[in-house]
Amino acid sequence: MRILEPGSAAEGEDLDVTGMIVAPGFIDMHAHSDLAVLSDAEHVSKVAQGITLEVVGQDGLGYAPVSDDVMAVTREQIAGWNGKPDLDYAWRSIAQYLAEVDKGCAVNVAVLVPHGTVRMNVMGTQARPATVDELEQIRALVAEGLMDGAMGMSTGLTYTPGMYASDEELVHALGAVRQIGGYYCPHHRNYGAEVVEGYVDCIEISRRAQVPLHLAHCHINFPQNKGRASEVLSALDRAMADGLDITLDAYPYLAGATYLAALLPSWVHEGGTDALTGLLNDPAARVRILHEIEVEGSDGHHGVPMDWETIVIASTQNPRNAYAVGKTIDELAAEAGVPAGDAFLNLLLADKFGAGCLVQVGNEENVRSVMRHKAHTVGSDGILVGEKPHPRGWGTFPRFLGHYVRELGVLTLEEAVLHATSRPARRLGLTDRGVVAEGNWADLVVFDPERIASLATYDSPKVAPEGVHHVFVNGVATIERGARTAAVPGRAVRRR
Repeated sequence: MRILEPGSAAEGEDLDVTGMIVAPGFIDMHAHSDLAVLSDAEHVSKVAQGITLEVVGQDGLGYAPVSDDVMAVTREQIAGWNGKPDLDYAWRSIAQYLAEVDKGCAVNVAVLVPHGTVRMNVMGTQARPATVDELEQIRALVAEGLMDGAMGMSTGLTYTPGMYASDEELVHALGAVRQIGGYYCPHHRNYGAEVVEGYVDCIEISRRAQVPLHLAHCHINFPQNKGRASEVLSALDRAMADGLDITLDAYPYLAGATYLAALLPSWVHEGGTDALTGLLNDPAARVRILHEIEVEGSDGHHGVPMDWETIVIASTQNPRNAYAVGKTIDELAAEAGVPAGDAFLNLLLADKFGAGCLVQVGNEENVRSVMRHKAHTVGSDGILVGEKPHPRGWGTFPRFLGHYVRELGVLTLEEAVLHATSRPARRLGLTDRGVVAEGNWADLVVFDPERIASLATYDSPKVAPEGVHHVFVNGVATIERGARTAAVPGRAVRRR
């Protein structure tokens, strides 16, 4: 293959790729790099995997569209996903955010309109149905984001404030998607006790709204759901046979990850962090909260009673709380000599709700079943901040191709590349990416199929993979002979 040197009209050097695979660049369909693409020019975590395009604005929460007040709240709420990098945060709209991307970054970036953030703009964190006027305002903001170039609308129905929205509100907001274009990308209401019902609800919302559906992080977790992937996938197959346009993304790991406060019951979030702080300092409220979490199974933990051994602290915002990183809530409780629930609430208060966590509740057989499905694409769901974030942020695509394809044979290499390239490109409506063809954008990855592998682990998650030799974004090398170049050729990719 031949390349052009950045800024030069002359032909570049020849690259010997004998024995390697030349593939379209990998598309990360579920990324939490909203701020990383603006603040980290190297962005090695994603570039070294062969990723050339990331889709952000996920799970109903993002940094546009926002008012000044909502930007401030959002920066605090999802610091466990994105940190608080030193940026000017001057943008407010989707168009302005994408203009920041166009100044140059390591990868191409597409964005979804985050419904929860839109709702916060209109009605704050109030736990009530939207009025007729508010429904129209929400829909208008979604439409504005789509016109600005967003690929669709995401929801976070276990996060504040999206968790307070009715299905009717979502269908109404998705009217903008039906009219303008794009797809619906839900983080839905229940991945645990009512996992099948949760996915069926997504199907019905998309059917009612008459929009394509892309299921975010389609995992069937928790011990009681072992072996139940077939029930979810059968529901998808029936809907697809009826004509519904469905895709999904999943990451090749068993653990999940989120911000620690997301495990709380939904009712405690109304009123923002000041009200939440008051509740967690109130003895009677603490008893009620912990009864819901530990005995009943709160909606923040998908209706499943908590096993504190499965919750591992991945990051803290306050350096004084760094002692907690890498430990389970049970371990922290034993060290402090307090019940596990109190250790959980105490850490939330001490870190001002900024801590992130891993949730060890996955099922291997379910992961493989979802991976084989014809609607499957790859999404890292990568959280890149903190001392010990989930290794999926650094290792998703190499682990998919190395462990699951080469070692386990879950898919053929040809099938796997399709799942990571052309299928997601089609979902995004991109006809000039995702396939190596004359006239297409030169987003390319060159990897050794016998060596590609993730080296990131839960103990050492920030380690680049092996086996990825060259990566090109818009025709410019971002990885050359396994090393990161200084190029930042990534640009915004807008809905057409």
